[in-house]
Amino acid sequence: MVSAAPSRASGATSGARLAASGARHVAAPLLVAFAAFLLVRWAMMPGVAFWDTGEFQTVAPVLGTGHPTGFPTYVILGWIANAVLAPFGEPAFRMNLFSGLSVAAAAGLTVVLVRRLTDSTAIAAGAGIGLATTPLVWDIGTHADPHALHLAFVALILVLLVGWDQARQIGNPRSDRWLIAAAFAFGLSAGNHGLTFLFAPPIGLYVLAVHPGIVRRPRLIVTCTALLAATLVLVYLELPIRAGLIRAALVYADPGTWNGFWYVALGQQFTGLLSTPFADLPEHAANLVAIATRQLGFLALLLPAAFIATVWRNPRYALLTGLAALITCFFNAYFHDGEISRYYLSPVLLAWTWLAILAVTVVETVAWVARRWLTVSSDARLSRWLAVALSLALLAPTAATLPARAQAVDQSHNDAAQEWLTAALAAFEPDAVIVSWWSYSTPLWYAQRVEGLRPDIMIIDDRTLLDMGYQDVLQVIPVYLGHRPVYLIRASPGDVGHVSARFTLEPLVAGPASNVYRILGPVQNPA
Repeated sequence: MVSAAPSRASGATSGARLAASGARHVAAPLLVAFAAFLLVRWAMMPGVAFWDTGEFQTVAPVLGTGHPTGFPTYVILGWIANAVLAPFGEPAFRMNLFSGLSVAAAAGLTVVLVRRLTDSTAIAAGAGIGLATTPLVWDIGTHADPHALHLAFVALILVLLVGWDQARQIGNPRSDRWLIAAAFAFGLSAGNHGLTFLFAPPIGLYVLAVHPGIVRRPRLIVTCTALLAATLVLVYLELPIRAGLIRAALVYADPGTWNGFWYVALGQQFTGLLSTPFADLPEHAANLVAIATRQLGFLALLLPAAFIATVWRNPRYALLTGLAALITCFFNAYFHDGEISRYYLSPVLLAWTWLAILAVTVVETVAWVARRWLTVSSDARLSRWLAVALSLALLAPTAATLPARAQAVDQSHNDAAQEWLTAALAAFEPDAVIVSWWSYSTPLWYAQRVEGLRPDIMIIDDRTLLDMGYQDVLQVIPVYLGHRPVYLIRASPGDVGHVSARFTLEPLVAGPASNVYRILGPVQNPA
């Protein structure tokens, strides 16, 4: 009986240490995620916005379908987030909060990922904060956008894949669960954004590198493939269901039909934006260097060394992330989207993990030199302090340019869309037809479909015009002119001039809505 007491005390002490270790293990990602959220919340847009942001602020609260590729995962999760965040403001702001939470999750997951790769909490925390304060990442968290959620999914997939690799190394009999979870996350991510598919070849090669014998395990392959496919199918069912059976208040194109579904799901609208591969390679390489420099400052100069360190320390992870970064950057160089910078979010995340691996390599090298040549007795303490110092060094570009970065991403006073919307809605006559253009159609949809304002007006966007069977605004205007008040909003003065050659236009003088024109009638004796 007496001899058992020390055993109990020892067990209690061991349990307390494990609990403390577990708390520290969880604390770092949570603290970094919280700090990241505070940063994006400070700069967050207060409400509705123009362009795609206005669409995403509308389509998620009404559980509708977005423009190609539909973004069903974002719509479903955004609809849930909109309901959960109901106490925190109007739907437009809730969707902005959803992006902020996604960036916070990405930063926290980056801490988990880097700590798995480096076994250094300090360097992992530095990488997580560094990611959150990278201009592109910070900015995407300030307004509604599926790319913020895409960043979080990429971080999650990497955590699960690296976890699977490490679980296999220690002989964990449940290691396959990590890979199965990664397949599920991939399916959700692919339903959020098509950029996820660019990771498919690197992930396939990574899986083979980690577990060459997987080719002799058809059950595991079928399980992962079936789960991925089933997840993707289930989220994409949102498109035809909300376009037909239970029609939503906002549906892009006609995904309720077979052809319409594939038009949206495969992004056929944007296939013409791809240019000839391998053209102007020096120019694209120079642009990539410029992007890296803008996002990472002088740390961009260290990326080649960081990747070499990654190859040396973890060749399988280097294979996965190096190929993923190469394919993504190559695709971005030849896809001429209007806001292509958002497509570099995942390469930025990958770059931060490489920089973290370089940092821990430097720490270990200095500790080895100190132990070998300087007869330092406690290289563990030295390593900890070096890790803290290099973690701060990773944040040096952020610290040096923080005021400029904060000013560049600050959207907290951006209420231009709300001012325009208020003025325009007040100026439209009852039962008006608005022949609109995308950037202004989206806040109009938000006001009408989410807030229930001006149900009497008809909004004809360029997409709506095509769905109605017209090829040009000049064809649709005469259908309503003389029967209902008709207003025009176009993208540029040239587009306005195209219409004014046929119709007499009167600009509104209502301040922010001065780009809205009342169509008075046909031009007499047009040239």
